[in-house]
Amino acid sequence: MNQDQLVACHHRALAAAGRLRLPFRSRVWRGAAGEFGGAGAGSSLDFQDHRTYVPGDDPRHINWQAYARTGSYTMKLYREEVRPTVDVIMDTSESMFFDPGKATRSAELLYLATESSRAAGAAVAVHLIRGSAMRTLPLGEVFSHRWLETARALASSEAGSIPDLSRTPLRPNALRVWISDLLYEADPEPLLRVLAARHGIPLLFAPFARCESDPDWNGNLEMIDAENGNRHAHRIDPPVLKRYKEAYVRHFAVWKSTSLRHRAIFARVSAEPDLATALYAEAVPSGALESSLG
Repeated sequence: MNQDQLVACHHRALAAAGRLRLPFRSRVWRGAAGEFGGAGAGSSLDFQDHRTYVPGDDPRHINWQAYARTGSYTMKLYREEVRPTVDVIMDTSESMFFDPGKATRSAELLYLATESSRAAGAAVAVHLIRGSAMRTLPLGEVFSHRWLETARALASSEAGSIPDLSRTPLRPNALRVWISDLLYEADPEPLLRVLAARHGIPLLFAPFARCESDPDWNGNLEMIDAENGNRHAHRIDPPVLKRYKEAYVRHFAVWKSTSLRHRAIFARVSAEPDLATALYAEAVPSGALESSLG
C-alpha cells in the first residue's frame, strides 16, 4: 500500500467513525476524569445511589429532604466520570497484507480504532506486533501514515510466528483492541488470557478476504506462503477443498467460543464490501461497535 492509499483508508475510517465508535457507553470504566460512566462515585449529574453520611463528606451532597423526613444524614452518590483507556494492538503478519482488499480493510480498522478513541477523549496507545517483535507508536506516526513502514521493518525472522502479546505494555482496565486475521496455529486460550488480564476488556477485529474463507481452488496450483514467500505445488480436488473449508470454519469457531469464555467481543470483518457494510454485518451486532450518534 502506498501513501495515497493509506490516506484514502484514513478518510473512509473517519467517515465510519462519524456514525460508529468503540463500545465506550456500554462499558464501566476506571481512570482519569472524562465523560464516560466509571465504576466509582463522583460528581457528575448522573445519580447513582445513597449511603450513610461519614464525617469529612462533602455537605453539598447531603440529601436534605431525606434528613427532614428521618433526621439522619445520607449522601447522594453520583456516577464517576472517567476517561477510557484504549490499547490498540495491530498484527503486522504478512497474511494481513497479502491480499489488497484485506490490506485495505486492516488499515481502515486501525484508523477507525484510533480515531474513535481520540474522538472519545480516550488515552490511546498503538502497538505493532509480529511474533515476539513489538513496537509502540507515537500517534503522530499513525496519522501521518508512516506506521506501515514501521510495520514492514519489524524483524523478518518473526514471519509466521505466533504473536507474543505478553511483551506488549498493556495497561490495566483498558479496552484492548486487537486487529488480527488470527491465521496461525495457536491455542486462543493463552492469548486471550493476556488480553483479559488486569481487568482488560478484549475486543477482536478479524479482517478476512473471500479468497481465504471461500476459495475456488481447483487442479494443479502453486501456493505461496504469505509469511515467507515460499512456493509449494499442490493438487486441489473437491475433497481437499472441502476439508480446507471445514478446517477454516472450525478454526474460527474455536476462537469465537474461547472469546465468549473470556468475555471478549469477537467480530470478523469482510474485506469485500464497503467499510460501513462490512462493519454492520457483524461488528455492530456483536457489540464491537456502537452508534456514535446521540
